[in-house]
Amino acid sequence: MLINLALVVKLEELLPVLITTIIFVFLGLIVFAAAFFIIVRVVPFSVKKEIEDDQNIALAVLIGSMILGMAVIIAAAIHGS
Repeated sequence: MLINLALVVKLEELLPVLITTIIFVFLGLIVFAAAFFIIVRVVPFSVKKEIEDDQNIALAVLIGSMILGMAVIIAAAIHGS
């Protein structure tokens, strides 16, 4: 059986990448939580009540767009582009 040596990942090479990934995940979650907290505090109504009780689809789309926008920004910052 032939094993492609390019596919074998050494633990010494994987560990720094894993640690960096975990750090960026936590930083991304902190930035997202801060952005969501700011949005909730700035709007003059209850976001939870509007989305859950009143079924406000427009607000749900807006919050979803904010989540996707933050994800793109964080991914670009991690990638370095």
